Parts: sequence; C-alpha cells; structure tokens
Amino acid sequence: MSTEADYADAHRLPPVPPQPPVPAPPAEDPHTAVLRPVPPERPAKPGLGPLPPATPPAPRAAGNPSPANIPPRPAHTPGTIPAAPPAAPPRTDQAPTPPSVPPRAPADRSATPRDTAAFHLANSEALWNGPGDARTGSAAAAPPRPTRPPAAPPADTLRPLTGPPVPPAAASHRPVRRGVLAAAGLVLGLGLVVGAAAGSWLAGDADGSPAAEAVFAQGREVWHSTPVDTLFPRTLNGLGTGPGGADRTWTRIAVAPDSGCAGAFDPLLAKALAPVGCERLVRATYVDATRTNVVTAGAVTTKADHSAMQDLRRRFAAEHLDTRTDLMPRPHAAKDTPAAKFGPAQRASWSIKVLGDLPVVVYAVSGFADGRPVTDPQPAAEATRGGATTAPAESGLGHDAKAVTDRTEQAFRKQAAKATTEPK
Repeated sequence: MSTEADYADAHRLPPVPPQPPVPAPPAEDPHTAVLRPVPPERPAKPGLGPLPPATPPAPRAAGNPSPANIPPRPAHTPGTIPAAPPAAPPRTDQAPTPPSVPPRAPADRSATPRDTAAFHLANSEALWNGPGDARTGSAAAAPPRPTRPPAAPPADTLRPLTGPPVPPAAASHRPVRRGVLAAAGLVLGLGLVVGAAAGSWLAGDADGSPAAEAVFAQGREVWHSTPVDTLFPRTLNGLGTGPGGADRTWTRIAVAPDSGCAGAFDPLLAKALAPVGCERLVRATYVDATRTNVVTAGAVTTKADHSAMQDLRRRFAAEHLDTRTDLMPRPHAAKDTPAAKFGPAQRASWSIKVLGDLPVVVYAVSGFADGRPVTDPQPAAEATRGGATTAPAESGLGHDAKAVTDRTEQAFRKQAAKATTEPK
C-alpha cells in the first residue's frame, strides 16, 4: 500500500485532547498562601478607589496547543499608568448572572491610582515642593489645602511681647509663684522689722510707746522689789563663757547692803555718771570654781528719765568710756572671804553697760583672789578677743567680768518686764 493510503483515514482520528490545567494548591498550604487571588468583595484601601473585578483565565481552544488568551507584554514603562485593557467577552460556558444581582461594571483602571513604589515616587514630589513648584507637573496645579486658623490662647496664658516663649504650663503657674514670692517677701520684711525692734530693745533703744515707758518706770523699782537671790543668784552658771568656750561657774560669797554711789567708782567714772544721778547701788561678790578669780557685780539705779539714759548710752559708745582704765568701777572686798584682798590694785578686767531703755547701769570688775596686783588691766571687750595673750585674757578674768555683767543685765530686764505683765 502506498503512502497516501496510510494517511487516507487520518481525518478520522480523534484530536489530541488539551492539557488539563494545573490544579491550584490547597488553601491551607502555608507555602503558597501568598499567591491566592484577592477576593472581589475585599474592601479597598482608603484613597485608592475600588479594585477591578478579577477576570478568570479563558480556557485553551481545543486542538490548539498554544494558549490563545495570553495578553501581550505591556509596552508602558514602570512608573506610568497604562491604558485600561479591553473588557473580556462574556463567557458562554458559565451560568448567567441571577437577575437579582446586577453585574458589577468594570472600573476605570486609568483613573485608579496604583499602590506601587514607582507610583508613589512619581507623585510624592508635590508633597515636598508645594503647590507652586513647576517641577511637580500636574501636582502643582492642585489647590492648596485649607488651613484652620490657630485658636486664640486663653487670657491667662498669653506670653509677653518680649522674651522667650513661655510654655502654657509655666504661664499658668507663674501667678502662683509670684504669690508665693510676695508672701515670702512679706514674711521676711516683717521678720526684719521685728528683729530690728527686738535688737533695738536689747541694745537699749526705746521707741517711746506706752509699754516701753511702763517697763522703764518699773526698772526704777527693781532694786528693792526683787529678792536679792533673784538679782544676784547664789550660783551663776556660764555655759561656754570661759576661754575657748569652756563652761564657767561662780558662787556668791558676799552681798553689800544697798547704798549710794559714794566711793564706789573712780573719780572720773563718778563724774561721767553724774548727769543721770544715783538713786541706789546694789552689789555682790562671786568666786569662780577654782577659787582663783573673784568678781564684783553691781547695778546703779539712776534718777534720769528716758532721754537722759539714751544720751548717756550714746556718749559711752561714742567716746569709748567703757574701755578707759581711769574709769573703772571699784570692787567690794568682803572680810573673811576669798575676796578679802580684792582692792583697787587687784583689778584686772572690767565691763560697764548703760541700759538706755532702763534707768540702770550695770557693771562687773574682776581680779585675782590671792591679792596679787595687776599693773596692766584690760577691759573685758579686749580680753575676750581671740588670740589675746595678756594675763586677764589667759586667766579668764576678762570672760568673768563680761559674763557676770551680762547675767546682771538679764536679771534686771526680766524683772522690769515681768512687773508690767503681772496682774495687780
């Protein structure tokens, strides 16, 4: 049989069936889960518009081994928006869409933005250059976004015209801080005024008020209305009043009867005290714990008024009359006591205070108990200075005179003030 005879019935052979499509992997396969098609009902991202419906691939034609529905390769370059492809013809092998559900119209892909890096790079320049930049192309023609005018700050947070900006929190707390500072300044000012008043009272300055006049009047009566043990206690304790801050203790060994001022002072001191007169003089003598030093404490109640006492105090301070060796008070040497040999030649140190707010002059004079003479006496203000090497300073006689004078002043002040507050 010839060759044509071999192919005479070739048209009767059945055609080669097409290759079956590769089945899709199961949904639960973790390796291919990212290749699933996006469901058509998935909500679109904000601002990107609706997604186009997914078009299923057309089956291959029977008897044609090459696929006929593969679209050609796109000719556009990355970063540009291609033209919308033609709509696919309706398939005849599928069931018609139910009339109750209208078919979704294909979206205009040319107006849908692409969520790609190239699209954002091509359209993000307008966000940086602004609407007036010519390089942004069509983006420059977009109208500017309306801006909301800034809200006016509250009245209590307006910052000043000059200076750095003030945060709202700091501005709200500024009135509080100012109030606290004002209150602190007021308290400080009152404290200074009260302190000055107290200091002037302690220094002898009188303010002329009725209370000050009452205290002044009572000070004239203290010498005879107060027990002697109150004005001159049997034991005086001086904590930290000795040399180097050592504690001192003095014991009373004699009390002189109250008397006038004749013979109690050197002539020049008596002359200096003459303008205020002498109402009464009270004295007592003490010995220290070692029975080495003796000291006589005295208080002169004057006849002067308030103004005369202030004038005398200012004169003593201006002329330094309390430091002159020719204006020393004399001691009270009691017989049969450690102060029996305590005479004018044994005076080593002394202290005098004129109280301007009381009609009183207090003093103290100290010396050695063994009767040794002192050729170079020194006032207590100098003998108590640091670094002093004189005999009155090293023996503590200057500290004795100053401390006992201070104790006598405190006793008279306390009793004068107490008499004005006690009910009559």
